Amino acid sequence: MILSKHIESKRELWERINQFEFDDLDSEFTFSQRLARENNWTLEFTLRVLFEYKRFIYLICISDQPMTPSDSVDQAWHLHLLYTQSYWIGFCKETLGRDIHHGPTKGGKQEKEKHRDYYIRTKKKYQEVFSEPPPEDIWPSEEIRFSEIRFARINLHRNWVIPKLKRKRL
Repeated sequence: MILSKHIESKRELWERINQFEFDDLDSEFTFSQRLARENNWTLEFTLRVLFEYKRFIYLICISDQPMTPSDSVDQAWHLHLLYTQSYWIGFCKETLGRDIHHGPTKGGKQEKEKHRDYYIRTKKKYQEVFSEPPPEDIWPSEEIRFSEIRFARINLHRNWVIPKLKRKRL
């Protein structure tokens, strides 16, 4: 991975974040396995998302502007928040040396536009800091990021999920 000069000046912080371990190796059902299962992702994709989550948190730490994650990164963050000791003590206190809070949107058109702008700026900062564009399968365009927002928790043992057919425009 090519590191920009920006990241070189904060190398120690990046190394601490990058070395952080989400999985408790004594656990039969690890953090990454749960993240994969709950999102119906492969383990390979899940590990890539966790790496992108680390990059996103790094961007928060070095930036003075608000950031908005991709949906995949946000799912990793949401799950990490449930692992309270790992998140607040291991990650925030011991690794980052500061608290990173996650607040929900207040809803409405103005909030949607604000977070859309934050997302665009986040991806621009990503490119600047990491000297490469964010991977599109994890960081899609803002059109996709803010149009695919109708999610529901569904019990897959009782329900089938069948994708909608896409209609072609004539």
